[in-house]
Amino acid sequence: MKVGFSWLILAASIFLVLPVSADSLSARQQELEHLLKHDCGSCHGMTLQGGLGSSLLPGDLKERSDDALFQAIKQGLPGLAMPPWGPLLSDSDIHWLVERLRKGSM
Repeated sequence: MKVGFSWLILAASIFLVLPVSADSLSARQQELEHLLKHDCGSCHGMTLQGGLGSSLLPGDLKERSDDALFQAIKQGLPGLAMPPWGPLLSDSDIHWLVERLRKGSM
C-alpha cells in the first residue's frame, strides 16, 4: 500500500492539535500516547487487541523482537495496510512506542 502525501499531512497535523495535560509524561510522550491509542487503534483495535491489524498486546508481541517491531513501525509492512511512520516519527519516538507496547499501553 502506498501512502499518499495528503495522508501524511493529515497524520502530521494530529500532533498540532493535541491537548497537553499535567501528566508524568512529557508533551511528546503524550502525543505518542495519543497516536498509539487513536491512529494505531484505528487498525489494531481501540484496546489494541486486534482488528484489521494484529493484536499489539504484550503477550501477543513476545515472539517479535524489538528490532522487528521498530522496523514495522518505521518502514511499514509492504502489501499490508501498515503504513511507514518513519517520515513522521523519529527513531527515539519509535523506540519509545516499542517500549510502551512491551509494557502494555492501554
